[in-house]
Order: sequence, then structure tokens, then C-alpha cells
Amino acid sequence: MIELTKWFYLVFGLLTAIGGLMGFLKAKSVASLVAGGICGALLIAAHFILVDNLNLGLGIGLVVSVLLVGQFLPKLLHKEFKPHIVSSSVLGLVSLVLTLLCWSHR
Repeated sequence: MIELTKWFYLVFGLLTAIGGLMGFLKAKSVASLVAGGICGALLIAAHFILVDNLNLGLGIGLVVSVLLVGQFLPKLLHKEFKPHIVSSSVLGLVSLVLTLLCWSHR
């Protein structure tokens, strides 16, 4: 389970960073660029940290997942079905579940 979570963090981090860049390029949203870059970098860092420090890596993954779910899930629940909202909500929830499963099975 930890190996799956580790690789999920890497993919999710890359997609989040790319999404932030796309938000900047399409809507000139500096907030998207900064938030996507920071969240993406933290998830990628969690991928590498998990190798040596399980609790720190999972902690970073948990915080970022909660922040992204907190940002995008309410919009999804209010029927904003834009691709970035749906994908960020779903990936954030998957990340949250994987993180909690790893912590409960270690």
C-alpha cells in the first residue's frame, strides 16, 4: 500500500503543478500558479520523503490532500463540473483515502 501511495503522490503532484500552470496560462491566475506549484512540489516531496520517513511523508500528503479536497470538493458539490474541479476533487479524495489506509496498516 505504501508503494502505491508513494507513486500516487508523484503523479498527483505532477498533475497538480501542471494544473496550476494551466490555470495561469488560460486565466492569468497567479493564485493557481502559486497554489498548484506549492501543492505539487509538496506532493512530489512526500513521494521522496516516504522512503526514509513514513510519518513525515504521509503527514505532508495528508495536509495537501485535505487542503485540495477542501478547496475543490465544495465547488463540485455545488454542481461546478469543470474538468479541473472534478479531477482535483477525485484525486484529492483518492490521495486522502490512500494516506489514511497507509497510516492504519503500518
